[in-house]
Amino acid sequence: MERGRILNFTGSILVFFLLLFLYSKFGPSLPISVLTQTKGDPMMVTGTGKVTVIPDIAKITAGVEKNGTNIKQVQNEVNQISKTITDELKKLKIDEKNIKTISYNIYPEYDYNSPTRGVTGYRISTSYEIKITDFEKVNDALVVVTNAGANTVGGINLEVNEETKKLKLQEAREIAAEEAKEKAGSLAKASGISLGKIINVSESRGVDYPRPIFLEKAIGAGSEPAVDANIQPGETEFEVTLTLSYEVR
Repeated sequence: MERGRILNFTGSILVFFLLLFLYSKFGPSLPISVLTQTKGDPMMVTGTGKVTVIPDIAKITAGVEKNGTNIKQVQNEVNQISKTITDELKKLKIDEKNIKTISYNIYPEYDYNSPTRGVTGYRISTSYEIKITDFEKVNDALVVVTNAGANTVGGINLEVNEETKKLKLQEAREIAAEEAKEKAGSLAKASGISLGKIINVSESRGVDYPRPIFLEKAIGAGSEPAVDANIQPGETEFEVTLTLSYEVR
């Protein structure tokens, strides 16, 4: 009898642990969150600062593409249109140093239906980056380059000048630091710990990509006069996240 009770007790224990194993393996997970602060370890807090600014630089990508059987003639056509574009932009008081050639390509065209696949002509393309610092001239510049013969207008990148960018990043950095310090003070008060000095600071930023505007449907190009593209700069956001590490006393 005694032996039977022992066996039943042992069996019950085995069944209990088996059920516990099955529950932990296949049962629902419990939403448990644990934050541990070990004595001597620093307390780390983060803060994020965001500021917005209106872009003040526009970079237009525009170009010319022509083809024909005589390479010299095609070159002359492209060069003449390029000169007209430059002259018209200068009339808008856009400095020549802000009109930069970024590509010039010559491609032979072949007759793929012929066994010899001989050259039937040439295609020449060139493109420019036009930097405009007076935003009121952006729409006029787009109309000018397309009316002058540009037939490949890629788009506009809107940017912020370096000096303004540095100022805005510093402003965002200060906002992030203030938020992190307030958070640290609140956590210390709530948990009853005493904070020492800041022993480490790390920073991360959102990547500052130029904001593109694509223009395929915004303006005309080539045979018809271009319409006003009505480009609006909108706002660009700078974001900085700071992580502060405090001594814990």
